[in-house]
Amino acid sequence: MALHLILFGPPGAGKGTQAEQIARSRAIPKISTGDILREAVHNRTAIGERAKAIMSQGQLVGDDLMIGIIRERIDQQDARNGFVLDGFPRTVTQAVALDKMMAGRDALVIVEIAVPEAELLRRLSMRMVCDVCGHTAGAGAASGPGGTCELCGGKLVQRSDDHDNVIRERLNVYVRQTQPLIEFYQNRPTFRSVNGSQSPDRVGADLMAAIDSADSGVAKGVRP
Repeated sequence: MALHLILFGPPGAGKGTQAEQIARSRAIPKISTGDILREAVHNRTAIGERAKAIMSQGQLVGDDLMIGIIRERIDQQDARNGFVLDGFPRTVTQAVALDKMMAGRDALVIVEIAVPEAELLRRLSMRMVCDVCGHTAGAGAASGPGGTCELCGGKLVQRSDDHDNVIRERLNVYVRQTQPLIEFYQNRPTFRSVNGSQSPDRVGADLMAAIDSADSGVAKGVRP
């Protein structure tokens, strides 16, 4: 059975790391709208030129363009056996469109990584990035300001958007954007929520158990 996964999680929940691990373990692509847009802009594709014109004016890329990007991407050969979506859907309009795209495919599995705000603030305030390669390093003795990147040896610094007032606003934006989507999906038999306050390994194990549980419900004929 193909896995079609939407993974929700606030900044600092570890969603990106978990999405990459799931995609790798299932041999399916992690589809990131941000990565697709950056690549399209870099390659000067038709979509990239449209997105660049919009973003250069400080505006958000609209639903129609994002929906078109995802429709085109999930129709590619490597996504025929499933995918992990990162950054899509972001609006209920996009979620409704995704449901239409899924006609004839196995059901969507939706998992939320839930983490209390206090824990997110702690994690994000301690997170460091390499000023050379951009690698994100977690908290720890070797990961503090002035530490060195484990990948390239560059200097570790705090991200400009990981300061307390900016973090709080990012979390507020996440709640405003995501709560309507959680409400849209939460009554489906393939919706799950896991405790993201645990260690990454424990969260990963709970995620896989949640996915297997949702897959089992689909296999028995329980569909959203």
